[in-house]
Amino acid sequence: MLTPVARVQRVAMISVHTSPLAMLGRKDAGGLNVYVRELARQLECSRVMVDIFTRRYDDKTPEIVRISAGIRVISVDAGAPEPVSKDDLFCLLPEFASEVALFSLREGIRYDVVHSHYWLSGWVANLLKRYWNAPSVHMFHTLAHLKNLVSDDKNHESTLRVQIERRLLEVLDNIVAPNPDERAELIWTLGANNARICTIPPGIDLNRFQPRDRDEARLKLELPDNPLVLFVGRIDPIKGIDTLLKAFRDLQTKDWGDRPPKLVFIGGSMIEHSDGTMTPGADLMPVVEQARTMGIADNIIFRGAQPQDLLPDYYAAATVCAVTSLYESFGLVAVEAMACGLPVVATRVGGMKFTVEEDVSGLLVPSGDHQGIADALATVIADRPFRSTLQVGARQAAIRFSWHTVGSAVLNLYERLADGERDNLCCYGEIYAS
Repeated sequence: MLTPVARVQRVAMISVHTSPLAMLGRKDAGGLNVYVRELARQLECSRVMVDIFTRRYDDKTPEIVRISAGIRVISVDAGAPEPVSKDDLFCLLPEFASEVALFSLREGIRYDVVHSHYWLSGWVANLLKRYWNAPSVHMFHTLAHLKNLVSDDKNHESTLRVQIERRLLEVLDNIVAPNPDERAELIWTLGANNARICTIPPGIDLNRFQPRDRDEARLKLELPDNPLVLFVGRIDPIKGIDTLLKAFRDLQTKDWGDRPPKLVFIGGSMIEHSDGTMTPGADLMPVVEQARTMGIADNIIFRGAQPQDLLPDYYAAATVCAVTSLYESFGLVAVEAMACGLPVVATRVGGMKFTVEEDVSGLLVPSGDHQGIADALATVIADRPFRSTLQVGARQAAIRFSWHTVGSAVLNLYERLADGERDNLCCYGEIYAS
């Protein structure tokens, strides 16, 4: 538990395009949602009240959903109450900001700090300056500039997003970078003021994510007694799913006798039919079809998006976790897996260069190298003594990312901003180095 404080009493979090109430693993629901919800919970331990503002996407969710005594999710009307593509949300942001301001006026409350998440929410934080005299903290979670470096033309982020992200570096009070490389990118490539960039990684709930009995987890989840490669992620080209499938195909060509590895694929939607059977939804179906074309579908177990409370069981049941992303600002799945004592094979990109320790908690492979990923997976699966070493090292490597440590760093940043400071507020790169 954090030490209770009085200087910061109420925080507004802005998460326009995705709600912390959304099911993880579905469209636009991933690490950002976890970060917002878990940071709010950690702040609540310090008696900080948190209101999380998100856009209403249906007509059924109440305006206010209380997650706990000190945390509320507030659904804001901006446009029709229906899903809207992220690319079409920008024009709704002025309405969203004014409705947020009206809510605070009706409630008679003020906020000590505004913490926005993703570029759309950052622009809302900028618009709220005309209504609120509160310092602003922003986390991009992903940067368009870095995503475009590894994406094909079809999946490039818009010029508008690129321009807005550069502008946010000028108008917001503080930017939180999730890893040292991203901090350097913000400063040297995008021209950010280095005195207003803090390096604070996301956190991990070490009570939820911890080692469990493998056999019990497999029995609970009805998983076979084969070596299990686990993938957890949204259906998004940036997650390197093509590379994952190619790597798994390469892995199948090795001699495994009568117990070949299985791939447990967590992510995307599954449709439940009246007879109780489950079939892949529209977002997951292309992945299933690609696996069938490659001749590996029979060895893949598609489970769709899963509740976060079940993820530790999947991590416990698996033999190794594969994180094949083309770009990751932190690599939350990798750290969750490590916290559960599960070795990780990950691409050497973004934050994973700092979270996954080579030959200590996992193996790092160049992005897109499907054969290298297959070889690394085979090594972890086949070399039991090495895998045991990684299992011990994985848990130890994850401990430094506890929410207690990370939450303390964020709260310290809030306090100094609330006290009127603006420059050289923090330097928490040692979280990575420790």
